[in-house]
Amino acid sequence: MEKEQLQHIQVKSDSFECSVTTDIAVFGYVEGSFKILLTKRTVGDFKNRWLLPGGAMEDKETLEDCAEKVLFALTGFKDIHFEQVRAYSALLRHPIKRVITICFYALVKPENHPLALKGDVEEIAWFDMDRIPENLGFDHGQLLRDAHTHMKDNLKDKLVVGELLPQKFTLAELQNLYETILGTRLDKRNFRKRILQMDLLENTNEKKIGVKGGPLLYRYKKKR
Repeated sequence: MEKEQLQHIQVKSDSFECSVTTDIAVFGYVEGSFKILLTKRTVGDFKNRWLLPGGAMEDKETLEDCAEKVLFALTGFKDIHFEQVRAYSALLRHPIKRVITICFYALVKPENHPLALKGDVEEIAWFDMDRIPENLGFDHGQLLRDAHTHMKDNLKDKLVVGELLPQKFTLAELQNLYETILGTRLDKRNFRKRILQMDLLENTNEKKIGVKGGPLLYRYKKKR
């Protein structure tokens, strides 16, 4: 590579700079329904638009620090596990200036996190995934679709279900959750065989009380 070309790829004191933000797709599971958390704020030209919780990263923050800060500032949620989805750098994705955003997703039980209007949030609400408002701001429709796809892929490969199930659960409850999120019916025998082959669950040798047949309860294995 020519020396002149190298000048354009090396980091220098006057290299181009832009703002970095994080946006978080928070998914919830309520009575067999899969939901997404959206906020309505007055941001630039996007009045009366629903948005994923998001905000700008400051100089002494990591991306994860920013995501935690933003979620707490806008919703009151804290101590939530995030998974990174991808980065978005379209030139005109923000009306004020050049902004690159990194999207995360989280899985929570809404009953564990009461909603609270904070900061400049005008409204905050859970929406069924099949009834998402059309008036989303920025490119958050794309972010939400990508986060949903990424989350489903993780669910298939890593059994990442966040807070969506109780500490101890039956395999039927786990299958119902999978079917709701994936939007498809699963063969009971094949599902259980695959889940147990992942070696991420352990049998508690306890049975669920009050359920016909007394199904066994499972839990995640502790990380070593």
